[in-house]
Amino acid sequence: MTRIGIILGSTRPKRNGEQVANWVYDKASQRDDAEFELIDLRDYPLPHLDEPLPPATRQYQKEHTKKWADKIASFDGFVFVTPEYNHSTSGVLKNAIDFLYTEWNNKAVGFVSYGGVGGARAVEHLRLVVGELQMADVRQQVALSLRTEFEDFSILKPSEYSVQALDTLLDQVVAWSQALAPLRTAAT
Repeated sequence: MTRIGIILGSTRPKRNGEQVANWVYDKASQRDDAEFELIDLRDYPLPHLDEPLPPATRQYQKEHTKKWADKIASFDGFVFVTPEYNHSTSGVLKNAIDFLYTEWNNKAVGFVSYGGVGGARAVEHLRLVVGELQMADVRQQVALSLRTEFEDFSILKPSEYSVQALDTLLDQVVAWSQALAPLRTAAT
């Protein structure tokens, strides 16, 4: 069965991302074409990149890196749930991505973002990053504006358009994850 990790890319107190990630997970869990798991970066407290060797070598020396690498290696694709901070993604998500290399290769990724303009700029930044990691980013994006998709900027109330966009995003992530399976098999 195809496995998709939904990565909650914020560790801030009172973060809106937790509602967003739970919404994505709840919708995804209703599907029968893949297994989904919610991954909260709070459960993987990675310091700023502290491995002495580049991630591409896979010669991890720190236990926190080994644990993170094992978790990411267990998935075929991902949905990144990202806030937008200062026209980019969160530092904690970028750091978690940068810890690894091979574990990301030949996997699909979709983006669910939130922020003042729906997190669109954070996703544009992430698309460049995942391209370098040999990931296939799907076209569909869910961009949740704090002004229109949240009540009082804090209670998620996704529009019907966003619900449909999420369904399409999940279709694409699952399809691309399955399509890339031969590349992952060849790499091992």
